[in-house]
Parts: sequence; C-alpha cells; structure tokens
Amino acid sequence: MKTLVVYDSMYGNTAAVAGAIGDALRGQADVRVVPVAEATPDVLAEAELLFVGSPTQRFRPLPAIIALLAGLPRGSLADARVAAFDTRIVIAEAHSAVLSFFVRLLGPSAYAAPRIERTLRRAGGRAVLPAEGFIVVGTEGPLAEGELERATRWARDAAAKVPAKVPAQVQAKVPAKVPAQAQARTAAAGAGAARAEQPVGPHRDAAEGTAGAPKRGPRRPAPS
Repeated sequence: MKTLVVYDSMYGNTAAVAGAIGDALRGQADVRVVPVAEATPDVLAEAELLFVGSPTQRFRPLPAIIALLAGLPRGSLADARVAAFDTRIVIAEAHSAVLSFFVRLLGPSAYAAPRIERTLRRAGGRAVLPAEGFIVVGTEGPLAEGELERATRWARDAAAKVPAKVPAQVQAKVPAKVPAQAQARTAAAGAGAARAEQPVGPHRDAAEGTAGAPKRGPRRPAPS
C-alpha cells in the first residue's frame, strides 16, 4: 500500500508526529514522509493512504499546507484514503480569554486538522478516521508526554481501516455475478425451448409409446 505522510512544521513538533506515523507503518506499507516543500498535487494523488499535518496557527494550517491543498483538483484523491492531523496547545493552559472565546466560537474549525480534512474530502479523499490533534506544551513545545505513542497507535488504526486491494489476477478469476432478473429470463427461455422440443398430436403418441385412438378396419357402407 502506497502511504504518504506530508507535513509542515515550525518548531519540529509536527515533524516528530509525522515521523512517528511513518515509523509505525514501515514494514507493512510503502511509506514516504515528506515535508510540504517536496510535495505536489500529483505526488499526493499517487497515494493510497495519505496523511497531511500542520501546526495550528491562527486557527488554521500553515500557509504552505493551505497552498498545496488548494491546488488539488476535484476528484484527484478519489482512489485515496486520507487522515488529517495537527499539533495544538491546550486552550485552558494558554490563560487567554480572547483565545478561549474564539475556540468556543469556531468549535472544531479552530484547529488545523479539521480544515485539512475538509479540503482533502473536496478533492475526493475518504477519511479513514476523524481529524486528530496532538498536544504540545507551550507555543514551541515539546510534545506532551505520550503523544508520540498516541500518534503511533492512531497511524496503525488508520491503516487498518483501508480495505485490502484484490490483485488483478484474482479479480479476473472471480466469475461475474449474474443478476437475479437475468437468471430468471435464462431459466424461462430454457423451459420454453424444452416445450418446443416436445412432439404434439400423433407424433407425441408415437414418441411416448402409447396408442392413440384404437385402429379400425375399412369403413363399410351403411345398408340402404
């Protein structure tokens, strides 16, 4: 399974999460972890499982991630399963009444990952898991304790949601399922052909070995 992890990072925290995702899936998938500067819409479209992540800054992803996703044509990710992630702070620990107000106002849209997921969906991607956020301590981090382990579990859960592809050789050997209506029409046609082959009248009597009406001698003229 071709798996691509695309990320942008300011202080290394989102890069660390992206690396944990890649490490979690190596050995069971063909994995590439690339910074956004090395990604293009064409590269994203080749992935069967696509992860995209960014820090949350001003309630949105970083500009380079926004620009990359804006270049995705509609339908370009139709064959891909997708998962979005971000890094974020705990609002209660920010001690900012203004920040808390906007987070309550915007709800999930106050973070980068849900915005990333919506854009991936518009390009045809199918999300395997809800968008996820990983916690950093303070503006510059580091990641909170246990977040890299959580990223590992999340990545494996996402990969487990991707349906296994049936090899083309196996698909060719599987007979196509005949619709019930077609089966009924075929059965009716067969029954009609069988009836058409049954002899009728005297021929039928001869074929079944039965005597029809008893044989009679020559007809005598009636006495005058």
